[in-house]
Amino acid sequence: MRIHLLAVGRRPPAWVTSGFEEYARRLPRDCSLQLTEIPPARRVKGASPAALSHREGEALLRAVPARAVVIALDEHGELWNTRELAGRLAGWQQDGQTVALLVGGPDGLAPACLERAAARWSLSRLTLPHQLVRIVVAEQIYRAWSLLAGHPYHRE
Repeated sequence: MRIHLLAVGRRPPAWVTSGFEEYARRLPRDCSLQLTEIPPARRVKGASPAALSHREGEALLRAVPARAVVIALDEHGELWNTRELAGRLAGWQQDGQTVALLVGGPDGLAPACLERAAARWSLSRLTLPHQLVRIVVAEQIYRAWSLLAGHPYHRE
């Protein structure tokens, strides 16, 4: 199974890259996590947030692998606890599915991305920096995998 984290943004600070890579590296080959950065739309004077979000959404959807299950990371989505995420991960693995997790830019995900999503996942009711989301997602995927594998990383 492959998980693709498709995130609007570029040139994250070194600590973000390091944090993401640390957790992605810990995952086994049969549950790989790959980051694809989508360049943000150019912020030009007079461009509306909706238009910018629309452009970024088109780029995100073009990057979704064929037949992938799309999950939108959205502040209005469902809050999943670790066991719920692990259950979803187990289902994706069992079905041999490729998963695409979408992270929008400063103006959020375009409506087309939300419509394409099979589910909407909220990491928190807090507003998180988009760069930090990369690390949180990677850690939570690793934690869910470790729970399924009986690995000692996850403790209750």
